[in-house]
Amino acid sequence: MNTTTQTIDEPRLMNKLALRLMPLLGLLYLVAYIDRSNVGFAKLQMLESLGLSEVAYGLGASLFFIGYLIFEIPSNVMLHKYGAPRWIARIMLTWGVVTILLAFTKSATMFYVLRFLLGASEAGLYPGVIYYMTLWFPARQRVRMLGYFTLGSSLGNMVGAPICGYLLDKGGLFDLQGWQLVFIVTGLPSVLLTGVVLLYLPVSPLKVKFLSDPEKKWLADTLETERALARRKEGGGSHLLSVLTEPRVIGMALYYMMLSISVYGVSYWLPTLVKGFGVSNTTNGMLNIVPWLAATIVLAWLPAKLRAGNRTMGAMLAAALLGVMFFLGSVFLPTNTLRFAALCLGAPCMYLLLPCFWTMPPKFLTGARAAAGIAAINSIGNVGGFIAQNLVPWVRQTSGSVKAPMLIPATCLMIFAIITLILMRRSKAALALAASSSPR
Repeated sequence: MNTTTQTIDEPRLMNKLALRLMPLLGLLYLVAYIDRSNVGFAKLQMLESLGLSEVAYGLGASLFFIGYLIFEIPSNVMLHKYGAPRWIARIMLTWGVVTILLAFTKSATMFYVLRFLLGASEAGLYPGVIYYMTLWFPARQRVRMLGYFTLGSSLGNMVGAPICGYLLDKGGLFDLQGWQLVFIVTGLPSVLLTGVVLLYLPVSPLKVKFLSDPEKKWLADTLETERALARRKEGGGSHLLSVLTEPRVIGMALYYMMLSISVYGVSYWLPTLVKGFGVSNTTNGMLNIVPWLAATIVLAWLPAKLRAGNRTMGAMLAAALLGVMFFLGSVFLPTNTLRFAALCLGAPCMYLLLPCFWTMPPKFLTGARAAAGIAAINSIGNVGGFIAQNLVPWVRQTSGSVKAPMLIPATCLMIFAIITLILMRRSKAALALAASSSPR
């Protein structure tokens, strides 16, 4: 062990990096999630304005994920090539512009085209940031950092809900309907953040002034040791695109899809579900704060207590099973108050799974293959968003119940829990085999 490694205070260094990077990264994801959740609120007025059915609107909203799927991997490869600041700034600008254009939708066709373009514009942000974190934080720190980053999504839902609800009731301002105000107001922040990203998001640890030379060396040595270990585990072809056919990547994508269906199904349908309580749009927005506030509290506290390995996997299994119970409760409990309380407890269960899940792919992917592989997992997994936003209105229409769509996250989280249990048993068996074959 070299003297540099011995003298570095790792917790202090990680806190320094977290304070420098995570507020901006979390803010980007907060804005992104406001732009994803706004369509659930705009729907409350946009259906009548455009003359769309629930199913037709759900199809249009879900086309976001098709654009995302097609452009996710190319976008993440470009981020690896050109650096995070320039490419993330491009993402912010284009998705902000498209969101604002949604306010001037005149037909179903225009809505469909713009939702597709919105997905294409935003493609690469989430997996790009996950890849970017592998350039800064050792694996043992990533659950905590991904927890901080995922805070942006729960905060985005929490902040966006009252804003969107309020704007819906402010129709007539500047001769615009409420749903038009929703898209304009929620699109502007991403445009404004473009310059902030270019100025304040650093490219890599080696090019910053806020780290000392020993700190830079410690980071470089630690991360390179982890990459070397991951390269030995990679397997598969050496070509960049070979990652797309790697069984572990495909398996992880399908695993993540169960979580994606749950998250997007709930966030898309929650405003409609709460409106069924007979409340105003503004009150709807205020009530929508509660589940995401609970998720924010859990994300701010629990991921820091976890580390890679079976403790993280155990937390995933427990959260998934609790989520199943709470979402079943949101359907079958006898009163609106109890059903809403169950939803408020189910939301943090889903969101805790996100940072835990994303510690897994970097264990077997490195470099450009990590950028492409993480993007592949995220983009294929996010087909779950497309499925959710079509399946939810179909279940509503078929069942005639506004509550029945919450059976979808309950089912998907049960599948997620079963897969997690299988992975835990395989990991335990692998550890036992390694221990029995090691020299005594």
